[in-house]
Amino acid sequence: RDRGARGYFTSKKRVKCPDAKIVLFVKNTLEAYLKLAYYCRKKVDPVVVGVTGSSGKTTTKEMIASVLEETFKVQKSPLNHNNEIGMSQTIISEKPDTEVLILEMGMRGLKEIKRLSKYSNPDIAVIVNTGSSHIGRLKTIENIAKAKCEITAGLHPEGVLFAQNSVLIKNANKYKGTTKYISLDMPEVKILKRTPDYSEFLFNNEKYVLHVGGDHNIQDALYAICIGLKMGMAPEVIAKGLEKYQPIEKRWEIKNIGGFKVINDSYNANPESMKAALTTFLGLYEGPKTVVLGDMGELGENAEKYHKNAGKLINRYSDVTVVTVGELAKSIAETCECNAASFMNNKDAAKYIVENIPEDTTIL
Repeated sequence: RDRGARGYFTSKKRVKCPDAKIVLFVKNTLEAYLKLAYYCRKKVDPVVVGVTGSSGKTTTKEMIASVLEETFKVQKSPLNHNNEIGMSQTIISEKPDTEVLILEMGMRGLKEIKRLSKYSNPDIAVIVNTGSSHIGRLKTIENIAKAKCEITAGLHPEGVLFAQNSVLIKNANKYKGTTKYISLDMPEVKILKRTPDYSEFLFNNEKYVLHVGGDHNIQDALYAICIGLKMGMAPEVIAKGLEKYQPIEKRWEIKNIGGFKVINDSYNANPESMKAALTTFLGLYEGPKTVVLGDMGELGENAEKYHKNAGKLINRYSDVTVVTVGELAKSIAETCECNAASFMNNKDAAKYIVENIPEDTTIL
């Protein structure tokens, strides 16, 4: 009311905002909001691309947008606004001339992505991957795969699903339309060059460049390429858009701070995204390296095991110092065979870094 709302939904009989021009009494306000979003989606009628996955969905969404913006008027979910409210807000705010709408879809449990798909009615869907994110809620990887495959619930029968080439997804996928499984192992893919900040690869004998490192980013780029081709774009135009891609804030964001080269990848974390980040950082960067790792949430009764696995991964590499923050992350440090220190808060961890880590160190 204080911010000047001119209309609102309510499930209560008492009017809260006497100055509002429109008051709609509904049984369920969230359902009403989703229905309004669906109306707007049909009214503007863009090509809708839905993106979900355990990790990498925001990156994939941004890469798809970077490619399609070369040819189309594109609107996308801001940041990770990927629940019922965020998705509805994105759809309702689309401009009348929007040609492609890219929607990120997240979930906390079963039937949630199904609901998002129903009210967005995508023409193209992407399941980036299936991992252990949210396993504390869903209990098994199989349930997570089932939840991700719910994106096909509202997928157009003549649409297309692009999905990670995994047994889990193949077993859970019930979509009757076209499914194309994507992986770096496809014969069409050949990686030409890897550096910390650069990737060069072939797909169907066409060369593509990314100004970020890591094979996981190449995997995400393949979805963007395939969607561009599906939309009738020429490979050279797709390549131009892909080369323009830049990570969002706090996703592999590189800064020089206090004599250190800092890679800020703190956007979020789960076992799969942490593995990808550590593999890229420790495998491609040279010179003294330090990793600063925090707790990963929603991992259920096996949370300690997942954190220890990160420590075991680090043990494959040399010349690295590990700093952890949090009770769960302490398991990473305890598993590491390298120089490692554990803290319960950021302030103490930062003090340790300033006092013990030499300048010119790269910190992830």
